[in-house]
Amino acid sequence: MSLYDFQAVTLEGANQALAEYRGQVLLIVNVASECGFTPQYAGLEALYRQHRDKGFAVLGFPCNQFGRQEPGTSAEIRDFCTARYGVSFPMFARIEVNGDEAHPLYRYLKQEQKGVLGTEAIKWNFTKFLVDRQGRVVKRYAPKDSPESLAADIATLLG
Repeated sequence: MSLYDFQAVTLEGANQALAEYRGQVLLIVNVASECGFTPQYAGLEALYRQHRDKGFAVLGFPCNQFGRQEPGTSAEIRDFCTARYGVSFPMFARIEVNGDEAHPLYRYLKQEQKGVLGTEAIKWNFTKFLVDRQGRVVKRYAPKDSPESLAADIATLLG
């Protein structure tokens, strides 16, 4: 199994194969619109704009599992992200990241890069996974890790 074997539904309702991102460096993030970390959207968008022409993408996965901080519909999420933060990176339909209904992609990510003390569970919104050009999950970042603090790791993977 690899990252490229998964599919996800976009905010527009289309199925998208993650194989379309083969050869790119990816930052996969579970996001929420009503969270204390929501301003990280600005930093994620800045990273995306700075590096997208070098083969980098941020993939945003809204999640409502933490304090019900992503209650909106796909249209409401899209409108919020674009109006408030100018988000242009790929965004997907709301998913669950923990529990029996966790999206298969997130089951995979959590197995590949465990959290603090070897735990797999996502602890909160804006947990980030960095994926290299070969589709390997190389690092997991905590919600408090700002997008700006990831810039050096991203630049290294981009070459």
